[in-house]
Amino acid sequence: MAIVGAAECDLGSTGKSTLTLQTQAVTRALADAGLTLADVDGLATTGVSRFSTTQLAEYLGQQPRWVDSTFVGGSAAEMMVARATQAIDAGQASTVVISFASNQRSARSRSLGGIVEEHTPEAQFEAPYGPLYPLSYYAMAAQQYFHRYGGTREKLAEIAVAAREWALLNPAAFRYGAGPLTVDDVLAAPMVSSPLTVADCCLVTDGGGAVVLTTLDRARDLRHPPVRVLGYGERSTNTSMTAVEDLTVTGARESGREAFARAGITPADVDVLEVYDSFTITAALSIEALGFCGPGEVLDFISDGRIRPGGELALDTSGGGLSYCHPGQYGVLLLVEAVRQLRGEAGARQVPDARVAVAHGTGGILSTHATVVLGVR
Repeated sequence: MAIVGAAECDLGSTGKSTLTLQTQAVTRALADAGLTLADVDGLATTGVSRFSTTQLAEYLGQQPRWVDSTFVGGSAAEMMVARATQAIDAGQASTVVISFASNQRSARSRSLGGIVEEHTPEAQFEAPYGPLYPLSYYAMAAQQYFHRYGGTREKLAEIAVAAREWALLNPAAFRYGAGPLTVDDVLAAPMVSSPLTVADCCLVTDGGGAVVLTTLDRARDLRHPPVRVLGYGERSTNTSMTAVEDLTVTGARESGREAFARAGITPADVDVLEVYDSFTITAALSIEALGFCGPGEVLDFISDGRIRPGGELALDTSGGGLSYCHPGQYGVLLLVEAVRQLRGEAGARQVPDARVAVAHGTGGILSTHATVVLGVR
């Protein structure tokens, strides 16, 4: 299978509805592929409403024969790539669009406390402490990582600093004109949940994107060279922090291992790495779990400019959720950027001779993990 189209909708603070943004993402991705809605018979989306796929399909005037509305947070789009690949292989669909968009900034729909479901079993143990969902949980993961392996806030701040450098090369990034970010800037930003400051946290923006998948045979006749789906893997590990014994170990280990094995690659073969960076610690844990360094090594591994433009590991080349865009479920935009890098369309931020890219999504509170390996080899 191959991805043949990829696009963003409008980003930032748009004043548009979620369905308008979804429609932009879908139609732009199809136009990128040289296809139309008439070619689509599979649709995967989430975040529109209780019945997201039927809502979007009706809005687009579609009656797809295959749909997926897997709702697992930020890893949903990567999981949908696997589902779509399997559906096309099984003959359930021939061309599938995966999309997500939200207008959370315009709608001012994201509160600091997030969503707390008082009826869940874990609520009795967690809600009395008033955690900020999901921020406080990721902050606890950072604290445990520092306690177990050492490391400092200064070293973790490198994730945010590098993301800003990539964003300064991306005209679509929310922080494109904001100027460089320094380690001191990250440390001096308002503390939200120790050890994470505002600068350790993702943006809150409107936005989203879509990708189009079809068979490799059909892909060869379309507008762009096909970006092949080489491998995928996933793990769902927890819904709460109460049940997690070690916050420094995530399901990305297993999802990455499976994806790399299917693709027949190792981390050394990866030219571009797009990981979910809802928080700086999210990205750090993912880099480590995916095998780019050993346990407890990531904060030293990312030092000395390794993940900045021109470094040895091209990480979150769009600017990531920290400086580019974060519409609530950022995973689809990891795929969009990976495709653009592999097609050589990333402009000033283009990684030379990119042949293999990995997109890795994280959802919930380190709850769901999905890895996709893409390539043009």
